[in-house]
Amino acid sequence: MFLGDSVKILDLFGKKDAAVEVGRSLPYQIASEFIPFRLYANRKSSSMLLMRLKNLTTEPVLSSMVIQVPKGLSLDETGLSGAKELRLGTLAPGEEKQARADIFGDSGTDKGEYTLSITAFIHYRDYGHVLNAMKKKAVLEVV
Repeated sequence: MFLGDSVKILDLFGKKDAAVEVGRSLPYQIASEFIPFRLYANRKSSSMLLMRLKNLTTEPVLSSMVIQVPKGLSLDETGLSGAKELRLGTLAPGEEKQARADIFGDSGTDKGEYTLSITAFIHYRDYGHVLNAMKKKAVLEVV
């Protein structure tokens, strides 16, 4: 059986293939900003990462985001967390949701630019099944 045959079978039972629709173009628009826009080197400081995720598809989608920070930064005050998942729920077509994550530096954080990774996922059924993803980089300056 070919993929085209399975799509025809789904059409026969009245189910449309949302995976084809969601996979055609960019699924999300991701915007991010830091408040304050920089951290201080070699001391405890923090910045809040604000993210806005907009559904660009024509289908409601179950969404989540994963933030990953490089070595020298952390997503908690203890300095142990390098990644964080944010479950956003279902976004209707054109709907936008905001999320935030606190970014921490400590005495081991040197001066320079640190590139964070923000990945937005479209899920089906539950958060364990990924249908599509989109990645964005954000740069945080440490002075």
